[in-house]
Amino acid sequence: MASAQDVTDPAVQALIAAINAGDRAAFFGALAPGATMSDDDTDRDLASWADREIFTVHGHMEVESAADEGRSLIAAFRNDTWGDMRTRWAFTITGGKISRFETGQA
Repeated sequence: MASAQDVTDPAVQALIAAINAGDRAAFFGALAPGATMSDDDTDRDLASWADREIFTVHGHMEVESAADEGRSLIAAFRNDTWGDMRTRWAFTITGGKISRFETGQA
């Protein structure tokens, strides 16, 4: 099993740490201005999604496997709404920040 140590991209490392710490400011600090995201192939409003799926429901991510410095991952994600889920994540990095991420059930 992989771990967060297999994620070497600093922006992705920062995002995972922010999710696991429940740190909304650090989460948005890892994102480029105007960053976008999708969940299960549907574009979402990033701020409302993050609040609903992470920050108000104690979201937590454990990396299971990582490729491309962590820009592509499979993670065990859990929150108080959905419980435990196996999820996929893909990150686009622009200027050292995450400009887009795509997630969904794996």
